[in-house]
Amino acid sequence: MTEAGRTIRPLVAGNWKMNGLRAQLGEALKVRDAISVPGAAAADVMICPPATLVLPLVEAVRGSKLLVGAQDCHWEPRGAYTGDIAAEMLADAGAVAVIVGHSERRAGHGELDRTVCRKAEAAHRAGLAAIVCIGETAGERRAGLTLDVIRRQLQGSLPDSARAANTAVAYEPVWAIGTGLTPSPEDVAEVHKAIRQALAARFGAEGAGMRILYGGSVKPANARELMGINDVNGALVGGASLKASDFLAIVAAYHH
Repeated sequence: MTEAGRTIRPLVAGNWKMNGLRAQLGEALKVRDAISVPGAAAADVMICPPATLVLPLVEAVRGSKLLVGAQDCHWEPRGAYTGDIAAEMLADAGAVAVIVGHSERRAGHGELDRTVCRKAEAAHRAGLAAIVCIGETAGERRAGLTLDVIRRQLQGSLPDSARAANTAVAYEPVWAIGTGLTPSPEDVAEVHKAIRQALAARFGAEGAGMRILYGGSVKPANARELMGINDVNGALVGGASLKASDFLAIVAAYHH
């Protein structure tokens, strides 16, 4: 897909959330093997396991095409923050990216746009890519505030250090996560277009080249349609990423 004259390589990232013991790493290894076949995937493929599995997964997929990310980080590089994990620690474990600002953290942990922005800055400081999540609630959608909310979150959550190579934006309508509901293709296209316009207006060519992922009940049955929408440069997949066969069926939306 080309935006502003440049080709954007898609990214399909699996967010395992608080799921996964070492026994489940076999599912990730099935993904590793499947995408390592020449010509298998026309997209970058990433799994973001819980922090306890970042290092074991990195070691298990070393030398393969499967990328390993993490699900959250603190904004400080070190300090008296019991239970928190610094971006530098994730990089040290071999992660290449980290999800920040997921709606479950915004809602469950009270994270504000400015918190998310600091975490994205920390990711960049540590040499990680930041996958910055934004999205409206059901109430905000009903009130017709979707684009206002999206633009506000983009402005507040993205640091000035954001570039095409180190930042992806994941649009996840909160009301669609884990519910089985998905917006219409027209709705997705409208929001992703607004995101692209906002990114290009603030970051110029870098914003025009940033990956915009869609998340929110992405399944094998709807992946091809969703991934074919203009300005959708991949997916952030939740529950369907826990099972290799489902996740690979979503990745297959990008097969040649």
